[in-house]
Amino acid sequence: MVSFDGDGSRRQGNSITEPKKRSCGCEKDDFLPEESFKSWSNYRKALLETKTRLKDRFLARSSDQLELHEMKDRSQNELKKTLNWFDLIWFGIGAVMGAGVFVLSGEAAHELAGPAVLISYLISGFAALLSVLCYTEFAVELPVAGGSFAYLRVELGDFVAYIAAGNILFEYVVSGASVARSWTSYFATLCNHEPNDFRINVTSLTEGFNHLDPIAVGISLLICCMASFSMKGSSRFNSIATILYLTLMVFMIVAGVTKANTSNFQPFAPFGMRGVLKASSVLFFAYVGFDGVATLGEETKNPGRDIPIGLVGSMMIVITIYSLLSTVLCLMQPYNQIDQDAAFSIAFQATGMSWAKYIVALGALQGMTTVLLANIIGQARYFTHISRTHLAPPILAVIHKKRGTPMNATIIMTLANCLVAFFTNLDILANLLSIATLFIFSLVALALLVRRYYSTGVTSVADRNRLIVLLFLIVSSAIGVSVLWAMNVNLWVGYAIIAGVWFLSTLGLQLLVKQARNPKLWGVPMVPWLPAASIGVNVFIMGSIDGASFLRFLGWTGLLLVYYFFVGLHASYDASKDHDVKTEIHGVSSEAVDLKTITATS
Repeated sequence: MVSFDGDGSRRQGNSITEPKKRSCGCEKDDFLPEESFKSWSNYRKALLETKTRLKDRFLARSSDQLELHEMKDRSQNELKKTLNWFDLIWFGIGAVMGAGVFVLSGEAAHELAGPAVLISYLISGFAALLSVLCYTEFAVELPVAGGSFAYLRVELGDFVAYIAAGNILFEYVVSGASVARSWTSYFATLCNHEPNDFRINVTSLTEGFNHLDPIAVGISLLICCMASFSMKGSSRFNSIATILYLTLMVFMIVAGVTKANTSNFQPFAPFGMRGVLKASSVLFFAYVGFDGVATLGEETKNPGRDIPIGLVGSMMIVITIYSLLSTVLCLMQPYNQIDQDAAFSIAFQATGMSWAKYIVALGALQGMTTVLLANIIGQARYFTHISRTHLAPPILAVIHKKRGTPMNATIIMTLANCLVAFFTNLDILANLLSIATLFIFSLVALALLVRRYYSTGVTSVADRNRLIVLLFLIVSSAIGVSVLWAMNVNLWVGYAIIAGVWFLSTLGLQLLVKQARNPKLWGVPMVPWLPAASIGVNVFIMGSIDGASFLRFLGWTGLLLVYYFFVGLHASYDASKDHDVKTEIHGVSSEAVDLKTITATS
């Protein structure tokens, strides 16, 4: 692990947020440098002050200035600005287009939508695009490694950001491990072997954890080395791999069209509109991954131009490719003959092109490789920025001086991926995936509305109170529709009433509350409608997720709270107070802008 080797000293007076100069090795202060952990008596005193400290940090908001400058300084060195819009487009495509389209299309077409799976892909693609737009405005104005963690810290407060980031990191680890084990399975298929042939079966281990996967570990470590060594090199590899992957996709589309039969499109929507919407909920997860690209803002040369082109452009390309692939699939076979597990391979085989299964496997391998690269890069940058706030050990915030990459965070997160991927079967990993992604997408859209309509010292008390009520109604109406859908209620009058509440609340926000801030460089159009729609869509999709996922989400959140109350709260509190001391000395704006000014009565 790379040690603190930057210039300067960690302390100025009693500062705990400045770099420390030494050559090698790790010390306790690299992990817990805060005053609360200097001795057992200090820690005991900190625990006794938990209530006071929680009150201080729970609603404390950060600021653009703090995230853009002071937080970045805590990493000793800067991430190298090597990326442009071209790189971000290919990163966006590579992060999203893995094996999801091959895995999900068969089930969606056969069981839920039929040929109307095309409409389902367009609906879910539009929903993903709404989230992309919200992320883009934040990423342009806050181009930092923390992505959604930084956005939420600024607008919704430290505590909400911590819970969101802890859940997204868990999902990153689980999804990274899933992709790594899937890589082994597809590689075995490409070599004419069964998926488990290249795994080591240890009968003495518990079922589900007894097929050890050294290949998954190996590919993860190779990707880790690449991501740690050079961001520009990683970008070049990703661009080449993604271009090859898209070439294979185009080849599959053209080959499939030669075997198309338009009669297979009848009936177009055999399961009705409900089936189409259910399929769109499932297919939404084929578009997940773009949020990792938002963490590359610190390494982008011209964020105001490059990030909107990269994020929005890549999503438009992905929507187009997914829609064409699903259309060709349903033209090649009747929907009720489409295989749920290997839809494209079996479809090509049924039309006399058995060789195409190797193209599918090769394409899936390339897609999963770029997804794994984007996964490791994204989670390392999330973790780096979290560590800058001292919610995680600050040694993980260090940027390597020569490489300009977050090497420590990259290594730690990759090791976590490898540990899970080595032991855990795919079916268990699939069941571990929770609602964290949708939860954070909803929070980012909510944070964007807060950013546009509330600013301390600008927004009047009346506008603040109206904003609180209208946001509550927007979120509540979205939850109401989601609950009706989850309960399989077919009373359309109920949906119409609740949707009407959402519409009137959003209209009220537009007409009754004055915008406090306009975007400086690039902004989401049609505010508040598009962010409110993003909240509605994401919460609606949550209604299609099984109850066990909510329990897993709550369980992991409970573990996060344990860490927060015993470690994270006290570390971030000390770091904040240390910053406030330096603020008094140097006259820099304070970190904690109290969110209670939003909720306090006049």
